Amino acid sequence: MSVRVRLTRVGSKKNPIWRIVVADQRSPRDGRFIETIGHYNPQTEPSTIQIDEDRLQHWLARGAQPTGTVKQLVKAHAKSGGAAPTVDEAPAAQLPPDAGEGPPESAAPGELAPGVEQVEADPEAAPAERAEG
Repeated sequence: MSVRVRLTRVGSKKNPIWRIVVADQRSPRDGRFIETIGHYNPQTEPSTIQIDEDRLQHWLARGAQPTGTVKQLVKAHAKSGGAAPTVDEAPAAQLPPDAGEGPPESAAPGELAPGVEQVEADPEAAPAERAEG
């Protein structure tokens, strides 16, 4: 399931008011959604933008992709004094800089893999432990 942060239209004819929602990308524009995280009213001067930053970060951290319009609204909200971080600042899984480069490190048969230590077992302790258990 691919989740998007996008706009859905509410309001009457020639009176657009938009909700910022989290929805499955397969759902229609004004159809089913998972959660409402904000509102946008372009008819006020200046435009009213209200976004729940905590919920936005929650969904971005879980892989939700914002649409281009929502990215612009988040930037405008942050610029106008809202504390919303930009979409580019969303926490993402950090990989080491050399991740995915070169062949994977593995050991030849009978050898230990890199970074693995060999532990020697005490042969006298092993039978006593089995007898107790």
